[in-house]
Amino acid sequence: MTRRTPLEAEHRALGAKLGPFAGWTMPIEYGGTLSEHRAVRERVGLFDLTHLGKVEVTGPGALDLLQRILTNDLSRVQPGRARYNLVLNDAGGVEEDLIVYRLADERWFVVPNAANTDKVVAMLREPGRAEVVHHDDWCFLGVQGPRSLEVVGALFPESADLSFMSCLETRYGGERLVLTRSGYTGELGYELFAHDSLAGALWSALMAAGEPFQIEPCGLGARDVLRLEMGYPLYGQDLLPDRTPLEAGLRWAVAFEKGEFRGREALERQLREGIPSRLRGIVMEDRRHIPRPHYPVFADGSKAGSVTSGSFSPLRQRGIALAYLSPADGFEPGRPVEVDVRGRRGPARIAAPPFVDRSPR
Repeated sequence: MTRRTPLEAEHRALGAKLGPFAGWTMPIEYGGTLSEHRAVRERVGLFDLTHLGKVEVTGPGALDLLQRILTNDLSRVQPGRARYNLVLNDAGGVEEDLIVYRLADERWFVVPNAANTDKVVAMLREPGRAEVVHHDDWCFLGVQGPRSLEVVGALFPESADLSFMSCLETRYGGERLVLTRSGYTGELGYELFAHDSLAGALWSALMAAGEPFQIEPCGLGARDVLRLEMGYPLYGQDLLPDRTPLEAGLRWAVAFEKGEFRGREALERQLREGIPSRLRGIVMEDRRHIPRPHYPVFADGSKAGSVTSGSFSPLRQRGIALAYLSPADGFEPGRPVEVDVRGRRGPARIAAPPFVDRSPR
């Protein structure tokens, strides 16, 4: 059964193009992806991200449980802070990527991808380990862009005290709300989690607060271009069950020193035996050639891999892409390659993401 955001009526009133995404009907775009992209890069945009998971893990066994399932070391995360994490299979492949927020000593807030929420909840619900609550009746809004602090600060003055990858709990309309400084666009941004009953009022209040800054509602199309410009990998395209975090360039999200976690032995074996490929950034040489997922990539006349994510970058005015290339070594920034774009090989070069000069910090 397709799930629907509590804000669907608002989206339709704004003329949104709605479409299926990970089992949900979500806004893909409103005034157009380019306009929404520009709003986030230059001013501020508002996203409905309710399709993503909202899972609370509490109790004295919560930390140990999360440490065994996830790759990063959460023991070093203080209350009010957050850390990016991965879930691996026994072969070391990426089954999920997510952010974990520490709300208090024994309370954690986990935000998985929509397609994997049920899988993550099932992993966490080990009898006797911790209490796990899936807040499937909560909404999730993202405010992203250089003016996002002024918009969110108009409703929540305490947001000014948040640094990147931090969180706090507050109240809105008498109800509990989780506020974080995080996002998936590469800009200054905030994310808000609250009960569905607050969704309409919260959306309207944020739009009103953003009116002086020409806030725009933004869909998932713009979000995808924004994240690709930053080189952020997307689960299901760039992060896959048959690719390890070592191949994906996410070694920094794996804490071998913390002890056992699922997939650790496979990663250690790959370190000994050699990493077969690596996720690389690609920038096209001219704007005629736009790379798309699955397009072949050639180096020195031979196929070296395939595009996993690709699009046109409004800031670079060029096509940009991520691709797993083999062998793992030898594809340093600046090296020429070619991308087969519908039968024509477009010249390109390897580039180290991010593709644009932006930072969410």
